[in-house]
Amino acid sequence: MAELTTNVSWLAVIVGAVAAFLVGWLWYSPKLFGEKWAEGVGVSLGSADKMPAAAMISQALGLFLMSWFVAVTAASNLLLTVILATVAFTIMGYANAAFAGHSTYSRNVNAGYWLAALVIMIICNGIF
Repeated sequence: MAELTTNVSWLAVIVGAVAAFLVGWLWYSPKLFGEKWAEGVGVSLGSADKMPAAAMISQALGLFLMSWFVAVTAASNLLLTVILATVAFTIMGYANAAFAGHSTYSRNVNAGYWLAALVIMIICNGIF
C-alpha cells in the first residue's frame, strides 16, 4: 500500500483532477466540441442543472483516480507506465464507442479529452 502513497503530491492529485474536470466541462460545452459530439453519440446537451448526477460523480471519481495514478508513477519515475496505460484505455474506449455506433468525430473528441487530461495531470505533477 505504501507504494500508492509514498512521495505522492496530493496537491498535484487534487489540482490535476479538478483542472481536468474543468477542462472537460469546457471541452464538451457548445463553445468547443459539445454540440457535434452530442449529435455523434445520440444525446442532447442540457443545461448545467440537468447534468446526470451519476455520470458527473463517476467522472470526478475517475479523474481523481487517474490523477492519483499519474502521481504514483511520477513519484516512482515511471511516467511512461501511466502514458502507456492511458493510451491503451483511450484506444479501448475508442473501440467501445465504435461498437456503440458513435461518430468518428465524437470518438476523436473523447480520445482527445483523455489525452488532454493526462497532459494536464502530468503538468500538475511537475509544478506541485
